Amino acid sequence: MDLTVQQLRVVVAVHDAGSFTAAAETLLTAQSSLSRTVLEVERRLGVPLFRRTTRRLEPTAAGREFVAVARTTVATFDANLRHFAGFLDGGRGRVRVATLPSLAAILLPSIVSGYQRAHPGVALSIEDALATEVLDRVRSGVVDFAITVVSATGEPLDDLDVTPVARDRFCVVFPPGHAFASAAEVSWSDLAGEAFIAFDRTTSIRQHLDRAFAESGTAPRNAVEARNISAVAGLVAAGLGVSAVPGLVLPLVGFAGLAHRPLGDPRMERRIAVVEVPHRPLSPAAAAFRTAITDANRGRAPLPPETAWLPLNGG
Repeated sequence: MDLTVQQLRVVVAVHDAGSFTAAAETLLTAQSSLSRTVLEVERRLGVPLFRRTTRRLEPTAAGREFVAVARTTVATFDANLRHFAGFLDGGRGRVRVATLPSLAAILLPSIVSGYQRAHPGVALSIEDALATEVLDRVRSGVVDFAITVVSATGEPLDDLDVTPVARDRFCVVFPPGHAFASAAEVSWSDLAGEAFIAFDRTTSIRQHLDRAFAESGTAPRNAVEARNISAVAGLVAAGLGVSAVPGLVLPLVGFAGLAHRPLGDPRMERRIAVVEVPHRPLSPAAAAFRTAITDANRGRAPLPPETAWLPLNGG
């Protein structure tokens, strides 16, 4: 049998009103139209739904059962429509964003907090991964878009839309009492004589470090190599060497009590951008989160030392 939601609404309305006349007044339609609709539903079901009396309509046993089913179906349909309306206005749905661990921990929390207050019905997923994994997730459509580092990447980004939003400068980090504490700025060549705690080659930080050392014409004496930011900080705090991290990573090594100085000659910065697939439309909720990021930029939300927002195109 094939029945429409509107036919189900009519049957429920007639049942609840107890007559075609009262139901017609409720639905603002002609009594004859309601009568024809109920007759058509009964014909398709092959059973009477109501007993007609001179005073009112009385549901049959089949009618009571069918009204219960119809009421549930209409309520579910209406709830789903409200959910879809929420999706269209950005108040419902799911948003998935890929990013790097340091950006997830330092750049995004205040943006996420404001977004969730404005969009409590949206399920927001911040997925941190390595730089190459982040771009793979964008290209495959696993996430809506990414906010990631796009400088010093070894792969072309011509197939993606890239909107730079921020930058952070590299700094040397060292234990308190180190000779670097007396300098206002340290050069990359100054690191050549130091034991160096390096990030492993899978990290975006390492790509920038390799480029900086190549441009400076020097190479550090690697003491230990690690992937995790906390591990690098702990090794530096233990006096096993110094390291270099970008500005957005500085808060993540604060637990180790390290000092830092900006690195110059050459000045090395990461460029952070929103990255998405061109011509792949964002859902309203995802577009609203993207806007939250650019709004934070325009509002110059507070950032850690050696970190700054970049001017946005068109403003």
